[in-house]
Amino acid sequence: MIETTQIEALIAPSLEAMGYSVVRVALTGGRRATLQIMAERLDGAAMTVDDCAAISHSVSAILDVADPIDEAYMLEVSSPGIDRPLVRRRDYERFAGFEAKIELSRPLDGRKRFRGKLLGVEEDAIKLAAEDGEVLLPLSDVAKAKLVLTDELIAASQTQATH
Repeated sequence: MIETTQIEALIAPSLEAMGYSVVRVALTGGRRATLQIMAERLDGAAMTVDDCAAISHSVSAILDVADPIDEAYMLEVSSPGIDRPLVRRRDYERFAGFEAKIELSRPLDGRKRFRGKLLGVEEDAIKLAAEDGEVLLPLSDVAKAKLVLTDELIAASQTQATH
C-alpha cells in the first residue's frame, strides 16, 4: 500500500503552481478505496466547486501517469471547511487564538484528548490553553486535531472571505 505522503509529494508541486496548498491526503478502504485530497487556495479566498474540479483534473492526470495506487479507487477533492483539520506545524501557528480539539496517539499525564485555545508552537510542541491550564502537546504525538466551530472562528472566516 502506498503512503499518502508519497501521493502528496507527487501532487503538491502542481497544485501549488495552480495556486493551491494541499491540506491533507487520505486513502480510505472499504468496498472501493477513496483517495481524499483536501486543499485550500493560497490567496486565502474560499474554495469553489470550480477550484475542486480543477484540482481533480490535475490530480487525475498526475496519478494516471504515476499510477501509485494498485487497486481501483475514487478521487474525492474538498476544501478543509471552517472547522478544518490541523495537520502541519504552520496550522497551529496560523490558527493561534482559536479553539481546537487535539487527540494524542499516546497519553500525556494520563490523557489523550485535549480542548482549548491554541497559543502557537513552542519548539516541537503545541501550546494550548486547556480548561485546566496551559499544556505543551508534542507535535509528534498528535493523532488528529481540528478547529472547533465557534462564533469567533465563523466571524474570522467571514472577515477573511470578504478581503
